[in-house]
Amino acid sequence: MSTGWGFPFHVDGRGRTADPADHLREMLELLLFTMPGERIDRPDFGCGLLDLVFAPNSPELAAVARGGALAAINRWLGDVLTVQALDVVSEDATLRVSITYTPSATGVSQSANFTAGVS
Repeated sequence: MSTGWGFPFHVDGRGRTADPADHLREMLELLLFTMPGERIDRPDFGCGLLDLVFAPNSPELAAVARGGALAAINRWLGDVLTVQALDVVSEDATLRVSITYTPSATGVSQSANFTAGVS
């Protein structure tokens, strides 16, 4: 049985509204690429990674981006997953995020890669 909603909302071939693994990945993507203040009902939701798309690259900036993303994930999704590895890289006008995490429900490690920026 599904325990959430897919984003964007859809029904799969089995009549489910979300696959739990897909739902968790979608929650991560929404958190990482939502700007704080973007959601009226939760102005502190998000982590501001999109601000880095046009920022100059440096090891210090990468460390700040990683720390901000980890803090946001632990705050908003810490009850449903544990982060094992997180890498944030800004190249030209593209931001790449690679994350390895363990969902609390299954205990099976998963990986996801996200990209945002100007195409």
